[in-house]
Parts: sequence; structure tokens; C-alpha cells
Amino acid sequence: MAKYRCIVCGYIYDEEKGYPDGNIAPGTKWEDVPEDFLCPRCKADKYAFEEVK
Repeated sequence: MAKYRCIVCGYIYDEEKGYPDGNIAPGTKWEDVPEDFLCPRCKADKYAFEEVK
């Protein structure tokens, strides 16, 4: 499972944890997160995220 960081504010999306408050179940792969996903912290769009290596 991977993690993705918002390049605007640093919020981390963890595939293992998902984002239950946004109806994204734990275990949801980043590619399966809806295209209209917005960063919960700063509202940047999905394209503002990069994989944490």
C-alpha cells in the first residue's frame, strides 16, 4: 500500500487508511480514488498529489 502527499499543504493520503470521512474506504488504491477528490486540508485537486517514495 502506498502513500500520496499533497504538494500544496503536505496532507498524506494513506491507501491503507483511506479517507472514511470522505467515503473512501480503507484499502482504496489511489488510482481508485474518484477524480473529483479534493485534499481534505487545502482543497487542492487529486493532481496535486505525488507518491511518497
